[in-house]
Amino acid sequence: MITTKKRNIPFSPPDVTDAEIDEVIKAMKSGWITTGPRTKEFEKRIAQYIGTNKAVCLNSATAAMELTLRILGIGPGDEVITSAYTYTASASVIDHVGAKIVLVDTAPDSFEMDYSKLSEAITEKTKAIISVDIAGKMCDYDTIYEIVESKKELFKANNQLQQLFNRVIVMTDAAHAFGSVRNGLKCGQVADFTCFSFHAVKNLTTAEGGAVVWSRDLGLDDEWLYKQFMLYSLHGQSKDALAKTQKGAWEYDIVYPAYKCNMTDIMAGFGLIQLKRYESLLKKRKEIIKTYDRALLPLGIHSLQHYNEDFSSSGHLYLTRIPGINEGKRNQIIVKMAEAGIACNVHYKPLPMFTAYRNLGFDIKDFPNSYNQYVNEITLPLHTLLSNEDVEYVIENLKRILNEI
Repeated sequence: MITTKKRNIPFSPPDVTDAEIDEVIKAMKSGWITTGPRTKEFEKRIAQYIGTNKAVCLNSATAAMELTLRILGIGPGDEVITSAYTYTASASVIDHVGAKIVLVDTAPDSFEMDYSKLSEAITEKTKAIISVDIAGKMCDYDTIYEIVESKKELFKANNQLQQLFNRVIVMTDAAHAFGSVRNGLKCGQVADFTCFSFHAVKNLTTAEGGAVVWSRDLGLDDEWLYKQFMLYSLHGQSKDALAKTQKGAWEYDIVYPAYKCNMTDIMAGFGLIQLKRYESLLKKRKEIIKTYDRALLPLGIHSLQHYNEDFSSSGHLYLTRIPGINEGKRNQIIVKMAEAGIACNVHYKPLPMFTAYRNLGFDIKDFPNSYNQYVNEITLPLHTLLSNEDVEYVIENLKRILNEI
């Protein structure tokens, strides 16, 4: 029986200390609040942390994915494959650039794409795959690259950049996965392009924000590619605001009618402190996940495996599946948890269930495994402000409610 009084446990509040606040104040007092020295330093630190030559900071992971597609020259007439079991951003960026969205179902009892169906989905029009490192666990990139290589003869490059790859390009929606590792390689070192989110609910936050990195061994001109991201993210302007502050350097060119999705120094200052704290944040998440696992797995509750000898997740989300319940029961459990002061969530409602994707011709009946993952999925609170007592309170209330329904 639960003897502790009712608690208020939010789902995923930001972990902000005085150090972040002080750095943001310094940025504001410096007189430089848009993209400037702190953003450039944050990019440098991200690249060092991951082990890439460059990183580009932007205002969201969504922007990072869309600009990557645009720089690669992917657009009308092309196809891009992603998972049916993800947040809309993984797919909406494909539509933004005018390419065709191709959704792949998950494997049975898995949150990852069914790789056999991924292989079947590749055609002569396929230019990229957007894999999804859901909950912070990296996908099986060895298998993805085996599939890509096996379909190499189908690839038709539209431009010189695509010709450098001479195969389907692997891009990762790693919104959840900053700091995760698989087979000794960090997320950001494996896929051709990796896009991170620093949104308010993410492990490392800048309030809003994101970044893109690319693998070192692609043979790309890092400086050229970095400049493309700068152009595409700042209206196609040949000089950013920082460069224009040099004496007499006001003049600039617009080389492409581009977009506006840069990161600010206020956001970057926030992120610089979060990055300094990040290893301790990952450790705390791992401790919470281990506590959940010890208590819940013996009950028959299924959970995404975050850690083994080959991989270590970033521990972003604690995804559970409750055997034997339907969608209605699942929702009832979430309501009862909320009544106990515990905010839970669902990750994810498969894309074909949404109006926008139904209007594009998708039908959830074609994605049975994704639907089965969804109907009994409950995501428990997982964040670094949780105390040990909070975690026990979540566990005991979930046990109680499962016994009651």
